[in-house]
Amino acid sequence: MRATSVAAVTLAALLTSLAGCAQDGATPDTGRTAPAAPAVRVVLTKSGGIAGVEETVTVQPDGHWTRGDRSGASRTGQLSDADLDRLRRLAADPRLPAEATATTPAPMCADAFTYRLTVGDTTTGYEDCPPQATPPPATGAVVELLNRATG
Repeated sequence: MRATSVAAVTLAALLTSLAGCAQDGATPDTGRTAPAAPAVRVVLTKSGGIAGVEETVTVQPDGHWTRGDRSGASRTGQLSDADLDRLRRLAADPRLPAEATATTPAPMCADAFTYRLTVGDTTTGYEDCPPQATPPPATGAVVELLNRATG
């Protein structure tokens, strides 16, 4: 019975150690940090609406962003570490390329906003035409993140 208790304690200690490695990004077999999601340039263009809006947000791989409009006005900033990490994870989402090649019916809205998103070499987008269409999930998540973080 004593050997079983020692084995259980040893196993628990090993699992706790491995869980700690996974939480801090280290791989349990090497102790090295797992690579982060790839850093790519992201460009979001929002156009349309009643006023004929045209805005572009460009985020560099390091998280530095520029937001400009058709009048030439622009603002710059830096994504927070949390937002940059989320953007990198979303940029690596395999749904983005699938959404880029998906066919959707033509929207039937007047004055709707059109979003065109380029992540690295992948370009996707949608027209915000509720209630007829729901944004593609990964594309919509990036648009929401960029609008919130740079707005």
